[in-house]
Order: sequence, then structure tokens, then C-alpha cells
Amino acid sequence: MKRYRVLQVVMVALLLTPCLHAQQRKAQAPASVRLYVFDCGSLNIPDTSPYQLKKEELATNYMSVACFLIAHPKGTLMWDVGAVPDSSFKPESATATLRYATVTKTLTSQLADVGYAPSDITYLAFSHFHWDHVGNANLFASATWLVRKSERDMMFSEPPSPRTEPANYSALKNSKTTFITTDDYDVFGDGTVVMKSARGHSPDHQVLFVKLAKTGPVLLSGDLYHYPEERKLKRVPTTEFNAEQTVASRAAVEAFLTKTGAQLWIQHDFNANAKLKKSPQFYE
Repeated sequence: MKRYRVLQVVMVALLLTPCLHAQQRKAQAPASVRLYVFDCGSLNIPDTSPYQLKKEELATNYMSVACFLIAHPKGTLMWDVGAVPDSSFKPESATATLRYATVTKTLTSQLADVGYAPSDITYLAFSHFHWDHVGNANLFASATWLVRKSERDMMFSEPPSPRTEPANYSALKNSKTTFITTDDYDVFGDGTVVMKSARGHSPDHQVLFVKLAKTGPVLLSGDLYHYPEERKLKRVPTTEFNAEQTVASRAAVEAFLTKTGAQLWIQHDFNANAKLKKSPQFYE
């Protein structure tokens, strides 16, 4: 009986260890802004002609899919949440797919590695409404959604846009929502995390400026550019919502980069993204 009780104690301890470990790893608010980069998979683009680029002009036809967490002393912001929802993973498979996207890690597990659960996130925002940027949106239904009205209207239009996967963000319909009505929106009120309008790729596409104390300022591109060759060769995709607006937005962003000295991180740049530090490492 004594040995049985000892065994019980050991079993209970083993069962509680993961829970205690999770509690110990719960993230605390940082002293300054942090930027985490998560691996949310890749896109194997079957035809690059809509980008007005031939395959031989590209270093690779693949695009990266990155998700970003900005941790601020006043809260957290998830920026773009991948193409393939975590719910697509099957127990027997190491990968999950949707259309021409493939992912090997869940966003939830990557968040947990740095001490966050989806329910811990203060704000949710997307560069735009397309399916490959909103795949895990339902995970963050408890966050405050920062969105421009025309983008939300496109997401819940009838019939749905072919560039959406409505089931992957349906829970946002009842989320607490803040509509962004200015070109620049200062998320935390101190100039360190600013969403900037960059219309053209979609009705109210936006980019994200993050001012980091050690790394310096960074601008997350959304889909202002997809391939670095678009930027170098000044190619504008044929599938833009408004190509003239895209050209104007690119010019405005390039001027902003020159003025601020910010780095431009092209979110879909497969080779450049591969070189970025991934979570649990971070930029600060």
C-alpha cells in the first residue's frame, strides 16, 4: 500500500509538471518593444506571370509565410497569422496544407514557446484580408481587432471573394472591433508600433512600422511587394485591386524608408525570411 501511494504521488507530479512548466513560462510584459517572427510556412507559387516576373528572373518562386508578434510594455499585437489554420493539422501528419501553402509548425505551439496563448493577445491586425494572411484568425477572436472598414467589408461580403477562406476568420464577426479611420494608426500611443495605409494591393492594404531600441526601425511590408525582384525591377502584379494606388503607395513607403532609415522586411521574401531570427529568439 505504501509503495502504491508513492507511485500515486509520482504520477500526480508527472501529470502536473507540464502545467507548472506552462505557468512558469507565461510571458511578462517586456521593458521595451520586442518583435517575434514565427514560421508560418511557405507558398509554392505555381505561376509567377501575375507578378509580371518570369521564373528565370527570380531567385525562387517560393514565398515565405511569416507571422509576427509585437510585445509592448502596454500589450501585444499579432500581425498576420498565416495561411494554414492550426486546426488543419492531423495527428499522423507533420505538415498541413491549404491551396498551395504548406506549414510544418502550429502558430499556437510557437506562441507557447515564448509564453503566450492566443487568449493573451491584446490586439489583432492584418496587412490585408487575403487568405494567406488570416489563416489562424479564429484563434484570436478574444483580442481587439484593429481593421479598416473596407477590408472587413470584403471579408464578410456575399458572395465571398475568391481570395478569402471565410471559415478561417468567421469568429471575428463578433469580436471587439476598432475601425481605423486614419492613414497612420499608433497602436500603443507612443510611436513605436504604427499601422500605415498602403492601398492598392487590396482596398485598404497597410504596412506596419515597428521602432526597436537595438535593431532600429523595421517596416513589415504586407504584400506591398511579394518578391524582392518586384521592388528591384519595378514590376506591379496584374492582380492588384488598384495598380495606380500600389505605385503611389510604394513611392510613399520608399520615401518613408529613406526618411526614417527603417529596414523593409518583405514578408513573402523566401530567402530573406529564412535569415531572420525565429521565435523563441526576438528582435528588440
